[in-house]
Amino acid sequence: MTDVLRRGRASLAFSFFAQGVAFALLVTRIPAIQDRYGVSDALLPAFLAAVPILAGVGSVSTEQLVKRIPPSRVLRWSQPVVLLALLGVGAGESTVELGVSLAAFGLAVGALDASMNMLGVSLQRAYGRSIMLSFHAVFSLGGILGASLAWVGAHWHLALWVSYLPVVFVLLPAALVGSRWYVDRGGDADVVEGKGEGGDLAFKLLLPLCLVMCFAYIGDSTVSNWSAKYLQDVLGSSEQLATVPYNVYMVTTLLGRAIGDLGVRRFGAVAVVRIGALVAAVGFGVVAVAPGPWVGMLGFTLLGLGLCVLVPQTFAAAGRLFPGASDAAVARLNVFNYVGFLVGSPLVGALGDAWSYRGAMLVPMVLVLVTLVYARSFAAQPDRYGGGHERPRTADVGRGSNGL
Repeated sequence: MTDVLRRGRASLAFSFFAQGVAFALLVTRIPAIQDRYGVSDALLPAFLAAVPILAGVGSVSTEQLVKRIPPSRVLRWSQPVVLLALLGVGAGESTVELGVSLAAFGLAVGALDASMNMLGVSLQRAYGRSIMLSFHAVFSLGGILGASLAWVGAHWHLALWVSYLPVVFVLLPAALVGSRWYVDRGGDADVVEGKGEGGDLAFKLLLPLCLVMCFAYIGDSTVSNWSAKYLQDVLGSSEQLATVPYNVYMVTTLLGRAIGDLGVRRFGAVAVVRIGALVAAVGFGVVAVAPGPWVGMLGFTLLGLGLCVLVPQTFAAAGRLFPGASDAAVARLNVFNYVGFLVGSPLVGALGDAWSYRGAMLVPMVLVLVTLVYARSFAAQPDRYGGGHERPRTADVGRGSNGL
């Protein structure tokens, strides 16, 4: 069973990696996509907003799907759709084709994100210690590769489809092969603990995590959707240099997540979340007052170190709060991932147009600081995994509703 867990962890990590590559290739080439399809600055926020809306629909649908089929099957077929939709974005000729490709990307990425994190939470329970940050670290590694490939495409003035096709050609079959070793926990309850009379209580327990997830993704979407334009239009960088902040952000995110699980095991999730929120807030402050692109990139470096711990720990906390129904909790929590993107991207754009993009950076800074109010929701539950009191690795393997 240990070998099963190891193969399941490795195959799931590859899915996080592939998703990181695909997402970075999309968001870091937004200016190029805008130019290719002739999308105006006024219309761009609408296109950006459509993706998280549809992703939220995909996540909600996944909550219902996993009552009938295992999350591994949802993940197995949603990942190829994401990769093919990315290729469609690069190969289309009209705004209609762009809209169709982005719609497919959004719906599939919602199912993909939800199912990946469902499997990650259940594997963490089986391991009996914090490992969620390691999955998200691999996502960051994929983001670094994707952003680097985007830089190459911009540097050599490659057509979008030329940049995207080799990536899809390699990742799609590899993801399908790796999906053979996904590990499902199985046996989740149909609903979150406390349905009926306790349903309101369950919502109250999940609500702080939903807000933290939303605030974290408002910050993350600010980086992914606006860092390139901010560096180019506000700080006066070149188009090539404008692709670098997201890469820097992903590098520091990778570093933070690579050591984050150790921090959670040693100091607990509450302390790690508090430190992360403070560092992220400082990062937004530096970006807002940066006199030039290099200081701006210092701010994005701090943002990566701070924001990187919030999302994985939010999913992990949901798994601890609802051990009998973590799939449903993760799916509902994941919706606020897209709420954050939906709010963050148009909000920063609207404030930037009406006021200034520098001033707009202060809004996610304040919201990230609000995370400090809800930090205690990340405290370890009685099972104590990830809180410095690890359980034996075999504790949940093959045992009742929490088994594999």
